[in-house]
Amino acid sequence: MKILAIADEESKYLWDYFDKEKLKDVDLILSAGDLSPSYLSFLVTLSSIPVLYVRGNHDDCYSRTPPEGCICIEDQIYVHEGIRILGLGGSMRYHSGENQYTEKEMQRRVRKLWFSLHRKGGFDILLTHAPAYQLNDGRDLPHQGFRVFNTLIQKYEPKFFIHGHVHMSYGCQHKRYDKYGETHVINAFERCMFDFEEDNVRENLIYC
Repeated sequence: MKILAIADEESKYLWDYFDKEKLKDVDLILSAGDLSPSYLSFLVTLSSIPVLYVRGNHDDCYSRTPPEGCICIEDQIYVHEGIRILGLGGSMRYHSGENQYTEKEMQRRVRKLWFSLHRKGGFDILLTHAPAYQLNDGRDLPHQGFRVFNTLIQKYEPKFFIHGHVHMSYGCQHKRYDKYGETHVINAFERCMFDFEEDNVRENLIYC
């Protein structure tokens, strides 16, 4: 399954110069947050490809104007063609906002999922906005990752961890690809494409 992951910055390649042929091989679009709802609606309408999303820390407008035709997977394990995708949006709380959480608040969100995690036997993709703690995150509070994400990855060993929030302009220390145990970690900034079944993920990632 070919998956397009997007986050943080709308791609001119897709929005300003849209051509349906560019997405002809894509089976699923995952949004890791901080994108205009109209951008997500545009992609699902023009491509007819399912768009699953979590919210970023700048997506408070989603509560008033959600992306039409797209599927919010916050706080659930959504199964798409047999692939289990766990969605946990938002960032570390640094001021008031609908999509900001303390570490304890994010831990509470995860604890509420215990039955779903048990019933579905874990998950294959962890889709978040923020990174995990000390795994491609920043040391400033707004860009610090959540420790509970590390715990989830260690316990359930998903094949992929897809996040956003850390822009590539922040510095060369922030990677587009990493690996945490057996989990492939992808920073979805702007856009990147990967094959869920592919073993050589690093070599076959297609970036913006």
